[in-house]
Amino acid sequence: MILGTAGHIDHGKTALVKALTGVDTDRLPEERRRGITIELGFAPLMLEGVGTVGVVDVPGHEAFVRTMVAGAAGIDMALVVIAADEGVMPQTREHLAILEFLGVRRGVVALSKRDLVDAEWLELVREDVRGSLAGTALAAAPIVAVSAATGRGGGEGIDDLRDALAKVAATIPGRCSDDLFRLQVDRAFTVAGAGTVVTGTVWSGEVRRDAVVRVLPSDVTARVRGLQSHGSTVEAVAAGSRAAINLGGIERGDTPRGVTLVADAAWAPSTVLRADVTLMRNAPTLSSRTRVRLHHGTSDTAARLVAIGGSVAAESTRPVRVILDDPLTMRAGDRFVLRTAQPVATIGGGVVSDPAPPSRRARPWPAAGLSAPDRLSLIALEAGRRGVPRGSLSVRLGVAPREIDAVVASAAVEVLGDRVFDRGAAAQARDRVLEAVDAYHAEHPLEEGASIQSVRTGAGGVSPSALVEDALKRLVADQTLDVDMGLVRRHAWAPRPSPAQQQLLTALEHAVQAGGREPPSVSELTRAHINGSRREGGGGGGGGGGEGEGEGDVASLLRLSERRGRIVRVESDRYYSTQTVAELESALRVAMKPGQPYAPSELRDILAVSRKYLIPLLEFFDRQGVTERRGDARVFMHDEA
Repeated sequence: MILGTAGHIDHGKTALVKALTGVDTDRLPEERRRGITIELGFAPLMLEGVGTVGVVDVPGHEAFVRTMVAGAAGIDMALVVIAADEGVMPQTREHLAILEFLGVRRGVVALSKRDLVDAEWLELVREDVRGSLAGTALAAAPIVAVSAATGRGGGEGIDDLRDALAKVAATIPGRCSDDLFRLQVDRAFTVAGAGTVVTGTVWSGEVRRDAVVRVLPSDVTARVRGLQSHGSTVEAVAAGSRAAINLGGIERGDTPRGVTLVADAAWAPSTVLRADVTLMRNAPTLSSRTRVRLHHGTSDTAARLVAIGGSVAAESTRPVRVILDDPLTMRAGDRFVLRTAQPVATIGGGVVSDPAPPSRRARPWPAAGLSAPDRLSLIALEAGRRGVPRGSLSVRLGVAPREIDAVVASAAVEVLGDRVFDRGAAAQARDRVLEAVDAYHAEHPLEEGASIQSVRTGAGGVSPSALVEDALKRLVADQTLDVDMGLVRRHAWAPRPSPAQQQLLTALEHAVQAGGREPPSVSELTRAHINGSRREGGGGGGGGGGEGEGEGDVASLLRLSERRGRIVRVESDRYYSTQTVAELESALRVAMKPGQPYAPSELRDILAVSRKYLIPLLEFFDRQGVTERRGDARVFMHDEA
């Protein structure tokens, strides 16, 4: 669990952290010389009944609000420090607004320096603080008066403050460790003998020693050589803890402040995202041309907001597209803060609703605050036939991997293989598959069906293949289509030759039968039955069109006859009648002794064919397992039948 401080400069945040933890978080010489916090400070705090809580001490000076945002990101509860002698100040209000935008819902208010005021003034300040907190998530936060300079045991009211922090911390649910690991780097340095070390708050998931992590956005990899949390060496660090990670195989320059460590392939940096943005009361109206600073964790970059219908006005929440100057590694549900550059001021914040739109011109979602199932339905609809990789959903929806199934079940989507599709895309794929099959039947009425690959191509290149496979499965299940031997056809489809084609088919079968052991080739049949009839002015081909179409008719009709069991394709351009093939096989069985090799000349005499027909016939019987080639000879393969 992480506790972050907040409050105006010189209100005693660092002194209070030291009184609570014994650690002076001002580590830089300039910080000690000037008496102000410039960089983030860290310390462990033991709370009874809770355990060790990581404390992040942030600067209060307006010049360092960027650093304050970095420290406040990822905290579970806030310690808002307000000096009793000054009350609520400008940076107090800005810090409260930042906590609100970052989604910090629990905390404790410490009225510091209570030794400098009397009881009556203290009550007035308490009432003023309560009024400033009204309407915020911290409206009911306990207010504890303390002094780090007086009292026994480290300061007046410190024990009461520690008790209040423990009570609030006990109400905060623990973060789950079975999520995707992510840590944003807030410090990087080199340790002699160890190499590069980075520190940060683990935002989600868990990482163990010897794991391989990716550094985004550069996407270089490193090995986790060692881990520390709160100064102790550990085997793993999990969400909600401070971590120091010793990285192997990487230089310090590869891990500047603001980079993100991840371990899963689902993470990716992006320069465009969708978000729900809220602007403060005095914020300027933001058009699509207005540039602001977007602060996300320890990163910040220039950004523009694009809303449907125009600008984003003060005191409004709008779904927008955010265009970033630099890539950030974000997740749905992440919160960010918006600030202007001139004058420097916090003006609003937002919640990421989609960290990885498919296009730089992706439209914002139609409404703010959409649920994860609603956003998944829109993401799948936008993806169309491409679908959405299931592995990307944890990041794009902002839910733990174990919650994906429940979200998918509540959305208007279908899971096919490793991708998620809009239900309409799946239905459209089925329609296009049917259209492709029907088109094939219309173009090839003599064929048994289309190959699956031709159906996929005819369906307009439906991709990925999971859509086609699902469409085929459903269409077969409802008896709309049949799939057999890799061919797809309409249920109960059968080739239907026209009367002219049937006449040609009969003529072709007679010609093959009459050819006996030396039948005509497909080319010869085409010349005799298509081209010849045209020259004579007859219509016997029934094919119409040019010569190519006639050849197609002959080939299709011969394949149909083969499927009907009347002829057999022995070589690529020649068919034999089924009766003739049986006679030839019988001749081999009678004449050949099992195990004895026969030369081609001997087999030519057995089969009574010329050499032109002999070799293709022998190769055919080899393929059928009737004979086996051994050198130049053949051996009859005896079977038990």
